[in-house]
Amino acid sequence: MTRQLLEPIQTLLQVLTNPDPNIPNQFSSAFTTSPKPVAYEHGLPQLAPFVGRSFTGQEGISTYFNLLSTHLEIKNMAFESEENWVIDESCMSVALRGTATFIWKKTRQAWSETFAYRIKLAEDVSDDPEKKGCLKVSEYQVWADTGAAYLASLGKLDKLREV
Repeated sequence: MTRQLLEPIQTLLQVLTNPDPNIPNQFSSAFTTSPKPVAYEHGLPQLAPFVGRSFTGQEGISTYFNLLSTHLEIKNMAFESEENWVIDESCMSVALRGTATFIWKKTRQAWSETFAYRIKLAEDVSDDPEKKGCLKVSEYQVWADTGAAYLASLGKLDKLREV
């Protein structure tokens, strides 16, 4: 079962670390159709347009990743090795950490951070024969440095470092 659990997560992480700008909705393909998937980045919704709200369904997943790519440039994204992942087969979920440098596109302010994911999987029960029965991501939760994102969006991240 563990190998089955890890394959869809590895697929998602591959897309996150090496996105192909020529493939529309490439993130959506890693998520279930039914049950409706959810993406949620923890934090106050006032801090960034992709934080503190649930993005539900295939349309919501597309909206979430489009908001990220609209506002952020991401460099050097990497994830810890599988041996450090917390795998809960009974809940069909995996918790893991990653690192990256984020750049707020409008202000060009950047910060490096470690973030955490909790990814829950489910069997896709959609009518699409290519997806039906496959394990896909059904819940994608992120804990990241929303304060740095907020300050970078205002162009104040560098000023904070001078203090």
